[in-house]
Amino acid sequence: MENNDIEFDNRLDLKELQASVTQIKMELAKVIVGQKQLVNLLLTALLAEGHVLLEGAPGVAKTITAKLLAKSLDVDFSRIQFTPDLMPSDVLGTAIFNLKKSEFEFKKGPIFSNIVLADEINRAPAKTQAALFEVMEERQVTMDGEKYLLDAPYIILATQNPIEQEGTYRLPEAQLDRFLLKITIDYPNLEEEVEIITREHKLKTTKLAQITSSLSREKIIAFQGLISQIVVEPHLIKYIAEIVLNTRTNPFLYLGASPRASIAVLKASKAFAAINGRDFVTPEDIKQIAVPVLQHRVIVTPEREMEGITSTQIINDILQSVEIPK
Repeated sequence: MENNDIEFDNRLDLKELQASVTQIKMELAKVIVGQKQLVNLLLTALLAEGHVLLEGAPGVAKTITAKLLAKSLDVDFSRIQFTPDLMPSDVLGTAIFNLKKSEFEFKKGPIFSNIVLADEINRAPAKTQAALFEVMEERQVTMDGEKYLLDAPYIILATQNPIEQEGTYRLPEAQLDRFLLKITIDYPNLEEEVEIITREHKLKTTKLAQITSSLSREKIIAFQGLISQIVVEPHLIKYIAEIVLNTRTNPFLYLGASPRASIAVLKASKAFAAINGRDFVTPEDIKQIAVPVLQHRVIVTPEREMEGITSTQIINDILQSVEIPK
């Protein structure tokens, strides 16, 4: 929810952050029609230093959105197309023997970048998926006893198609838990569909060529540092804890969210508040990001799943039932 019409004095100076966010939104709007919540959540993940899982049917612009976001930032970008024959070394890198030096040298894989697009991540087998565990959690790769740190900022944008399951490998819960957000991308409405077709008809160049890089690596790191200073009142911390605790006691859920989920809600709500120009978190910020943070961290009971009830519906019910602090 936007709060730009409310006047208040910030303790932190967020004007430069706000200007950069506005600029990125304007750049992405040159190509992306609608999807304001999607863009807000992607920027939230960027500022909160979290990874994102984008889920949607083929053709809803998952991959191009990730590419456009990377293009709007002045950072390194790499894309990995996950396939059943993809090996961990194809992602992380491998040791190659240097004949001149008579020793092995580590050749870094595509995972060494600032923004990494892991396209159709569920098409790779478990061994390759597991290779990302250390990268996602600790921002480093250990190879032959040596540790290689990844440069900041670092974010993995992974995509998966929820419809087609043939030849896919379901991501384990432990890996899903490492994604700060899971964003579900829906089909556009009629007006948006017309706009998409019209823009494509008038397109004279590539979509990526329309985007200008507007935010440097140094500025992103500085903005990420500001997020830790966003104020969260004690009663809102308790509100977060109550929401997460309710996922563990809900009879419709076989598995509830962990304390890592509580921390993820906290970090994401702080970044979401900053994007909206505030240096303090409101209950509305927490409600806005609760579903993207929690929906992939819980498991619906088989009985309710057969009835067509989703984790999103259950989390929304929990948000309705937990009293909002005054």
